[in-house]
This record gives sequence, C-alpha cells and structure tokens, in this order.
Amino acid sequence: MSGSTKLPYTNELGFYEMRFESIGGLGANLAGQILAEAMVLGQGLNGASFSSYGSEKKGSPIKSFVRLCAADREVRTSSPVERPHLLAIFHEALTGLDGTTEGLTSESTVVVNTTRTPAEMRDILQLPSGRIGVVDALGISVQEKTRPNTAMLGAIARAAGFIDREVLRKTIADALGQKYPSLVEPNLRTFDRGYHELVLEDFAPDGKYDWIPFTRFVPALGYANVPLGGTIINPGNTILKDLSPSRQGFIPLFHRDECIDCGKCEMTCPDYCFVWEEGVDKRGRPAMVLQGIDYQHCKGCLKCVEICPVEALTMEREEPELVRRTSIELVGPPEALVAMERSKFHLYGEPESPGYWDKIS
Repeated sequence: MSGSTKLPYTNELGFYEMRFESIGGLGANLAGQILAEAMVLGQGLNGASFSSYGSEKKGSPIKSFVRLCAADREVRTSSPVERPHLLAIFHEALTGLDGTTEGLTSESTVVVNTTRTPAEMRDILQLPSGRIGVVDALGISVQEKTRPNTAMLGAIARAAGFIDREVLRKTIADALGQKYPSLVEPNLRTFDRGYHELVLEDFAPDGKYDWIPFTRFVPALGYANVPLGGTIINPGNTILKDLSPSRQGFIPLFHRDECIDCGKCEMTCPDYCFVWEEGVDKRGRPAMVLQGIDYQHCKGCLKCVEICPVEALTMEREEPELVRRTSIELVGPPEALVAMERSKFHLYGEPESPGYWDKIS
C-alpha cells in the first residue's frame, strides 16, 4: 500500500512515538502490536512495536512502545520511547510511580484508564498544558467481559486523530479471529465504546504548573551499587513498598460484621496486608481481632476472597474513594512518613488534607 496517512507531527528523527504504561495482564503488549500492524499494513506507514518488561507475570510493570514514520523512511532503532507524542496509562495507580509521565511535552496527548475527569487527571499529573483524555476502560471491559486493552485502543485511535478506526477494527478482528473467534464481537464492542466514551480536553498554559526539564529515568539500583548477594532491601511487606500499581482494578473489601477472625485470610495473604489488634471475641474472651486491610501492601491477588469461609471479604471494583474509606493505614512517627515519601501518595486525596495521615477505619 502506498503511504497516504500523514502524521500530525514528528520528532527530529521523523518519528511519531507512543508509549503505553501498564502492568502485566491488561494487554498493553498486544495492543501495541495490533496498533503497529494496523498502521503499517492498513495505513501505509512504516513502524515498529516492542515492549519492555521483567518477570512476565500479571501485576508486573511493563512499557509498550510504538514508533511510526512515513513510508519513505526506515525504522532503524528499537530504543525506548522517552519523549512520547501520545502516552497511554492503562492503570491509574501508575501515575504515582517515577518515570511513568517522564518526557511529556506541550504537544503530548495523555490517555488514562480512569473514572476521573480530565481536569482531575491534569492535577494528578501536574501538566502545565496539553491534551488529556480519560476513559473508563476497566468498567467497559468488565461489562463486555473482555480486557481493557481494546477499550484503550479505541480511546487511543480517537485521541491520536490520524488512526483510521475501521482499519484498526479489522486488525483486531484478524488478530483474534483465528484462535479466539468467540472474542471478536465482544472486543469490537469494547473498542467502539472506548472510542466513543473517551472524554478529551485541551489545557492551555495558565501558569498553574511549570514544565520540568526532561531527565532520563535511572533506577535506584544498578551494577555499581546493587547490594551484595542480590539482597532485596524493600520487599512487599515493608513500609517502603507500595503494591497498589500491581492491582488490576479489583480489591478485597472487608466486612467486619461478617468476620469470625479465623485467620485464614492472614495465612493465605502473600504480603501481610491484614491488620490485627488485641481485643475480645464474641464471647468476651481475649483474642486477636482483625481490624482491616492495609491497601498499600495489597497487590489484588484476591486469594483472601477465595479462602474466606463466611464471605467477610468480597471482590469489589477499586475506586480511590473506596480505598481511602476502608484502608487501615499503618502510620508511625514522623520519620516513618518520610520513608513513605508522602508526596507520591496523591491518588486518594490531598496529603495535607485534615486526617489524611491518620489511621482510617
């Protein structure tokens, strides 16, 4: 096919670049592959798709990259996309991690899987200007019994402006049709809903936030300073670790009135999320009583929901307000607050608001 699609803008090397921030299990890697295939085979561009991820399991952070250029150019690089023209965040909690929003410019478009408004997301991302799109990709996928990736593809297609919707729909159908023909129609519905339900808003520079110069993200540990023997200095069950970006949109919700304090949830939890205190049982005898869940350490595996014999734990869709109302936050002396890096805990309200750092019951 001859190149007929014109890219809205490119970088100094002639590329239009996208970066998808996600976790394993949400389908960002496949979404990047489908999008690149649609652009190359369906719209006459040259392009490439590739991903960066670690242990290849659900819940692990991943990045998927798409690099596009005109048909008369070649893609001769597979370096990570550092200055994306379009950034898609498949999991809202990833906005609190270092490196997620690195490299945005005034030309960048950001698409987020969230129930928040564009203005709310602008404040969370602290963007001086640019275009922000929000779509409830998780809610759509739950209703359609699919994954959020096709809803995000629909939102990305509309936000980008140059992606042919019908070409992308056909590529999705072709990708799923051979192995999973029963999933084609639900995923096309998911795609269409993501396309139509995206809410886009442009923000002009107003001085509310300042642009932060781009700096390449460097991990805290590398070959020169890794602890001897590969020691893990911040395992998931310490106050230094926030596992909320590992959750795929659902949390266990604790119902105190149903709980019998049997401790099965504690025994099956891999990350010590449950908080107990000395108290009395229903007969007035001294006993350890379950107080609730510390969601900072909960990665959403839901093993506790499966093992609970009295349905005192139920699977619920994760909403920031729900987490804030029901989480038991273990907060110690001022030095503990510093260790938790309070400035990063912005998803569930303003850190300086009254009572935010108190224990929530």
